[in-house]
Amino acid sequence: MAASNGKKYTYYPGCSQTKTSRAYDASVRGVAGKLGIELVELEDWNCCGASNYIAIDARKAFVLSARNLALAEKTGRPDIVTSCSGCYVILAKAKKYIKTNPKLHKDIDEALATDGLTYTGNVSVRHVLDVLVNDVAEQRIRAAVTVPLAGLKVAPYYGCQIGRPYGEFDDEEWPHTLDDLVAWSGAEPVNFPLKSKCCGGILMTTQPKVGRTLVGKLLKSAKDAGADCIVTACSLCHVTLESYQKKVSRHLGEDVNIPVLYFTQLLGRALGLTHKELMLKDSLTHAEAVLP
Repeated sequence: MAASNGKKYTYYPGCSQTKTSRAYDASVRGVAGKLGIELVELEDWNCCGASNYIAIDARKAFVLSARNLALAEKTGRPDIVTSCSGCYVILAKAKKYIKTNPKLHKDIDEALATDGLTYTGNVSVRHVLDVLVNDVAEQRIRAAVTVPLAGLKVAPYYGCQIGRPYGEFDDEEWPHTLDDLVAWSGAEPVNFPLKSKCCGGILMTTQPKVGRTLVGKLLKSAKDAGADCIVTACSLCHVTLESYQKKVSRHLGEDVNIPVLYFTQLLGRALGLTHKELMLKDSLTHAEAVLP
């Protein structure tokens, strides 16, 4: 493990990272170890509330998020960090709504009091991508690379949640942090015009034809740009881009199959983590074949 920078982060895995996206969680923890980032998992965390429940009872949904924020505040550490973009946007949304709505804040505190908790709004919600790019930064990351990925062309895919509407660490329409990180790993980020567009994830369950079209546009754009693979910072985007490639290829009448990785798997390999440590075998799109 690399030397720590002396700062500890409260780590919120979220539900997906314990099941379908367990490789994301493993690679995040592996990268943190290589770079000396101290991630302390939040004790007794619960689902962030990222579901349709918020459309049924917003206050109760916000209580789910606020409980995690309150538990994070209780640690005394200033940041709660997550790798799931859905969790990131939901926790950030709850923080913003509670801050700007005194009545909601009062209702939330009354609910939290039954669990012996209170929430003041003094913890920052951050994505692990933000921490890597802005806290660890270029010099430390480049210096830690032991397996340069020179010659690998990568389409950096942010998805639609990191930058909008509550993102604070990158541009909403034309983000660059993931591009930067790919370059620091030694790989080449390609010009990917659809990098911040929706993957159509939820639409796959409600309007599958529309969803397949959106996914197809993304996959085709990445291949047309000459990418060897796509890396993403979103659990839902990863599942969507990876799982439907055969159906989308049939839908479009052309081959749009391309390996899809979590960005921390790409970075982790550059830092010397093994395929096994990065759980590349969990991939449905032959991710192992792209990385040395």
